[in-house]
Amino acid sequence: MTIAELCIFACVMLYLLTIVPAKWISVDGAGRYDNARPRDPAFYDGGIRERALGAHQNGIEAFPFFAAAVLLAEFRGAPQNLVNELSVLFVIVRAAYVLTYIGDRPSLRSILWTIGFLMTVAIFFLPLLRNYLPA
Repeated sequence: MTIAELCIFACVMLYLLTIVPAKWISVDGAGRYDNARPRDPAFYDGGIRERALGAHQNGIEAFPFFAAAVLLAEFRGAPQNLVNELSVLFVIVRAAYVLTYIGDRPSLRSILWTIGFLMTVAIFFLPLLRNYLPA
C-alpha cells in the first residue's frame, strides 16, 4: 500500500472526525445531540456546530475527486514519489482547512480550499506529464 493510498484513508477519517466534536459540544445550554434524529437541522443551527457540519460536508464533496485522482495517477504510472508528496500535502491542507472552517476564518479557508483543489488537479494530470517529470 502506498503513502498516497493511506492518504485516501486519512481523508475519510478526517471528514468523519470533523463532525464528532460538534455532536458532543453543548453550546450555551443548547440541546444535546439526539441519535434518534441525527439529521435534525435545528441541532446544527448556528455557531461552531454549523461550521463543523459545513467542514464535514465539504470533506465529503472533496473526497471523490481526490481519491479518483490518486488512483488514476497510480494506475497510469505517474511518478509515485510525486503522487505521495502531493497526497500528504493535500491531507495537511485539508486538516488546516477544517481548523479554519471551524475557527470561522473564511478568507484563509477559501485560500486553503483552492490550494487543496489545485493539488488534486495536479495529481490528476501527473500521468499526462510523466514523460517530463523525474522518476
